[in-house]
Amino acid sequence: MTNISRRGLLRSGAAAGVLAATGLPVMAQAKKGGRLRLGLAGANTSDSWDGRTHSDTFMIMAAFGCVFDCLTEISASGELVGELAESWESTPDAKTWTFKLREGVTFHNGKPFGADDVIESLNMHVAEGSKSAAQPIVAAISEMKKLGEHEVQMVLESGNADFPFLMSDYHLLMYPAGQVDEAIAKGIGTGMYRAETLDPGVRFLGKRVDSHYKDGKAGWFDEVEIIAINDASARMNALMTGQVDAVNRVDFKTEPLMKANPMVKIFEVTGNQHFTFPMLTNLDPFTDVNVRRALKHAVNRQELVDKILQGHGAVANDHHIGPANQYYAADLEQNEYDPDKARFYLKEAGMDGLSVDLSASSAAFAGAVDAAQLYQASAKNCGIDINVVQEPADGYWSNVWIKKPWCASYWSGRVTEDWMFSSVNEAGAPWNDSKWVNDRFQKLLIEARATLDSGKRREMYREMQELDSKEGGTVIPMYANFVDAASAKLANSGTIGNVFQMDSSRLIERWWFA
Repeated sequence: MTNISRRGLLRSGAAAGVLAATGLPVMAQAKKGGRLRLGLAGANTSDSWDGRTHSDTFMIMAAFGCVFDCLTEISASGELVGELAESWESTPDAKTWTFKLREGVTFHNGKPFGADDVIESLNMHVAEGSKSAAQPIVAAISEMKKLGEHEVQMVLESGNADFPFLMSDYHLLMYPAGQVDEAIAKGIGTGMYRAETLDPGVRFLGKRVDSHYKDGKAGWFDEVEIIAINDASARMNALMTGQVDAVNRVDFKTEPLMKANPMVKIFEVTGNQHFTFPMLTNLDPFTDVNVRRALKHAVNRQELVDKILQGHGAVANDHHIGPANQYYAADLEQNEYDPDKARFYLKEAGMDGLSVDLSASSAAFAGAVDAAQLYQASAKNCGIDINVVQEPADGYWSNVWIKKPWCASYWSGRVTEDWMFSSVNEAGAPWNDSKWVNDRFQKLLIEARATLDSGKRREMYREMQELDSKEGGTVIPMYANFVDAASAKLANSGTIGNVFQMDSSRLIERWWFA
């Protein structure tokens, strides 16, 4: 079976038999040549080639979509295909997975790729002191065996019907065994582009590798330059004046000017991205579920969609599963803006009013400070005084997120429900940014992961979304479409991925100059 979609995988029992993935389709119309120049938000001076630390667009695109590879990949059309893995199969209980690896692949320093590299690269994420967001994925593997130079078997603690999808996580980059420190220092991967220069928080330059296993299927530019432009206005101006060929996170304030420019094309897709305000539920006053409920009824969601997203999204309901997920529960009772309910829950918490700080920065999402100020205004009618603290963009993810009690944030979403919930709500997960732990939720998380019956999974994930919405520690007011822009000189296959921004962060490999 080739080009496995999530739904097809589940319909087939999600486990038995060989799930072969032959890779991406040949792009006969694509042309080689030129230097692609990207102007991207999401750069930090702490950036490095250590995939465990990657959290924003600049390094995700430079690494995951350029210099390094993963075992699997989500294609632009949403299908699971092989990257460094050629095929995979599992036992009927989805507990033991065997991956056959591509032969003839080499790292940029000439070292052949094989099973040892997979095992060492994955074990990095569960090493002592690791704070990798992919730690829960790898921790679920109880044993890894090298069956041959190009074959690895992974035995899970419990069955996971989605496991091959997890191997496409942008943190799970493949490094050369025995040379990991050097590879992190120099950017040594197996990707289409060799790292020439990385100036953290400033610039990256890569050059296409000759005789690569993806030749004829991906990687059309001779060179790729990524320029850090965190300021939204400067980023849009750089595209409109021809200084760069594509940018992420379109500034909606300048969108009319961009649409009027015949040399600029805006591309938009609906995925699972959601803009959030996580509270640390291990700190007062957020330990009280009634305080959390009051805050969820104190935000005017439609106003944020209209004024911050300017219609490029939809109202969300305080849970982390998006409209592009298979088991998205659209029928849940909506948490509405309701000052009376907010005041009721404050009284249930024993409070006549509430005063809290909310940290925000453009690093969290475009318009985050404005969104926090709108939230501040709507909350006043609820007896809640929100003090908006404007934080600097550089260092936001290391100094504010999961450090300050309440802040602005975002999630791109994940392809599967288990992947999303395991990343953000599993007990002990490094990126559980609200520290919310609920016994019933944790029980359902484990059970749903190993359940192969799609109907039963749907019921479980619905209940988990409801628990997250009503009791969880994150206010999630809106789903945001991925809205990026490119020069009219660029071309693509016509299908744009919706897992992350910028064609699922794979634009470097998938696009070309027309």
